[in-house]
Amino acid sequence: MLTTKRAKRVAGEIKVPGDKSISHRAVMFSSMAKGTARIYGFLPGADCLSTISCFQKMGVSIEQNGDQVIVESAGLDGLNEPHEILDVGNSGTTIRLMSGILAGRSFHSTLIGDESIARRPMKRVVEPLKKMGARIDGRADGNFTPLAIRGGQLSGMEYHSPVASAQVKSAIILAGLQAEGLTTVYEPHLSRDHTERMLSSFGVELNSFDGGVSIQGGQVMRQQEEIHVPGDISSAAFVLAAAAIVPGSQLTVRGVGVNPTRTGIIDVLLEMGADLKVENERIQNGEPVADLTISYAHLKGMEIGGAIIPRLIDEIPIIAVMASQARGTTIIRDAEELKVKETNRIDVMVQELRKMGAQVEPTEDGMIIQGGANLTGARCHSHGDHRIGMSMAIAGLVAEGETFIEEAEAINVSFPGFEQILKEIVVDS
Repeated sequence: MLTTKRAKRVAGEIKVPGDKSISHRAVMFSSMAKGTARIYGFLPGADCLSTISCFQKMGVSIEQNGDQVIVESAGLDGLNEPHEILDVGNSGTTIRLMSGILAGRSFHSTLIGDESIARRPMKRVVEPLKKMGARIDGRADGNFTPLAIRGGQLSGMEYHSPVASAQVKSAIILAGLQAEGLTTVYEPHLSRDHTERMLSSFGVELNSFDGGVSIQGGQVMRQQEEIHVPGDISSAAFVLAAAAIVPGSQLTVRGVGVNPTRTGIIDVLLEMGADLKVENERIQNGEPVADLTISYAHLKGMEIGGAIIPRLIDEIPIIAVMASQARGTTIIRDAEELKVKETNRIDVMVQELRKMGAQVEPTEDGMIIQGGANLTGARCHSHGDHRIGMSMAIAGLVAEGETFIEEAEAINVSFPGFEQILKEIVVDS
């Protein structure tokens, strides 16, 4: 149980945990390359630890101590057939990217996850991987876990993805790296490009173009001795939102990843009228990094949809909280993907925000939030979803009375230490 109450202001200078997407890929790619890699700033959350566990079961030596990880690998061809089922826990990134890697390995493996993973659609990666030559079985014709994969010789292909999803794109790219010939993925909007950037730092040549990316099979990855993971902008979004809606606040978050495919939250904050500065921009391991300083300002409602959605899909729950405190109406559309996250985040956010007195209506592909709500503390539930839990905790900072978040341990998936950071930055007297 996590408890929050109305804050007088939010202030300080902090760092947030390492980027979850990049932490996953740092472990995966260094396990696919021959040699030793040291990873700094790794996110020691449950999802990323699941990725480590899966590769350890395939014979990769991985030592993890807090946010530092040492990977010693014999390379892609050195991965062994696992004697155990590979359990991805709650991690959609792990199961989908691992499917692409395992599709090209000439052995059998089985992937499972928790109850949430068992409900999430896998056909979006299984179908294209089958077209490349992988043999994959699963519930409902491969649409749900467990997935049994018999990898082997793959052939490159052109694939037009119906969804803008970095997980789908990455799975196909990682299979294409092992395939014969050229593999090209087209997507309706540009999704996160962490895979392309990090593979390039491992010496892999890719061709990114407007609308997609292509990769030539048979390339050998070159191990990176050091990988530095920036702070996760999706985690930073919660504390930035807190400073944006609590009067009198000013907060600086150091060393945050500002990859253009992830900065939709910055664009939305600025368009809503937030006083936000992006400073000290630099490049680390191919990823842009910056310091973010935000001060309280009166926010205004806006319409959010189209191409920006893939760039802020994980931040929509906290955007809904900010919208409840803005002037006017906020409309979120084109966000059907929220229905197949850890929870149906449209329905769950509507349910939880209404408990606190917000005026919010669900739509088929998003929600409509009326601003200016006077929130009241309530007993909320994370529903086992880390981003729901954090969103309601931040809502509690502008609510009358106390807000209780049940199953708050789900927050550890992406933001271990969240409660401690709130204690550091929240001034309540």
